[in-house]
Amino acid sequence: MKRFLGSRKRLRIYIATDDRYDGKPLWEHLLTQAQKMGLGGATVYKAVAGFGAHSEVQAFNVWSLNQTLPLVVEVIEEESKIRDFLHAADDWVEEAFVTLEDVEVIAYKHPKHGG
Repeated sequence: MKRFLGSRKRLRIYIATDDRYDGKPLWEHLLTQAQKMGLGGATVYKAVAGFGAHSEVQAFNVWSLNQTLPLVVEVIEEESKIRDFLHAADDWVEEAFVTLEDVEVIAYKHPKHGG
């Protein structure tokens, strides 16, 4: 669908698997709200290791049942929609690293949209 092509912004919100909002995983709330706000799509990536501002390495351990791992919630959309989403997310997110960068969408193929 051509409306998705062209210059867009990529939002990345770096959080952790144990971050919560209203008792639910924060990543799940962010995904649900992005969908409700009409964003074109969002993806959540789970990392095997990483560290952030606390300088504490979070890493996958096969022997641990309860782990805190880094997550990235990524959205590619028009800047105005991303800014609206970020304004709302400010109430949901207590601790995160957030980036916004320019991207060029060169293809979007989906049978539902004629691709």
